[in-house]
Amino acid sequence: MATADEQIRVSDRVKRHLDRRRQSGESYNDVLERLLSEGNESDFHDGFGLLSDEQADRLRERREEAKAEQRERMRRLSERL
Repeated sequence: MATADEQIRVSDRVKRHLDRRRQSGESYNDVLERLLSEGNESDFHDGFGLLSDEQADRLRERREEAKAEQRERMRRLSERL
């Protein structure tokens, strides 16, 4: 493995993004090289990390509430049959 020629500073947000994209055994340099070589093609992971943890939690809670409401509607409809 080559040693670092230079160091760069990244924000905590960028580091978390790199950590999510990092595959087993990859260095940060490996991740950056892989991501840069992928070009601008759309990726499944595009958009991940855009919400804060609080926003994501609210979205999950609302989704669960909506699922519960749908189950209740289906239960009421089935009782009418």
